[in-house]
Amino acid sequence: MRQEKNIRDPIIFFDGVCLLCLASVRFVIKNDPKGHFSFASLQSSFAEQFLKQRGIDSQNLNTLFLFEGGKILKESTALLRIASRLEFPWNLFRFFILLPTPVRDPVYRWIARNRYQWWGKLQSCTIPAPSEKSRFLE
Repeated sequence: MRQEKNIRDPIIFFDGVCLLCLASVRFVIKNDPKGHFSFASLQSSFAEQFLKQRGIDSQNLNTLFLFEGGKILKESTALLRIASRLEFPWNLFRFFILLPTPVRDPVYRWIARNRYQWWGKLQSCTIPAPSEKSRFLE
């Protein structure tokens, strides 16, 4: 694992075999031209070690995690925080943060539970394109 001080935050931890998740990562890369975000598959040893050190089970594949400013965010809060850092008009989704978490997270969980059925699943994690490889932590 890389030295903590060399890890660039924010880091998006995502399910590396979920087609919806992979499409979302590509979407973030496309709409984050300044390269704010780094990425790590939840199936990677980097994610396992990094999250375990923070008391989080990386095998929880039903949510994405965002590490930012020393904090781990999850579910709709992580998703909306990511959106807030994207280019216009996607950053306008940040206003959904005004909805209470008990309203937002059940919708997030419903999509997460059904994502493999609706979008599909790969047998193994994909390898990032050479032009994107520097943004992936493993």
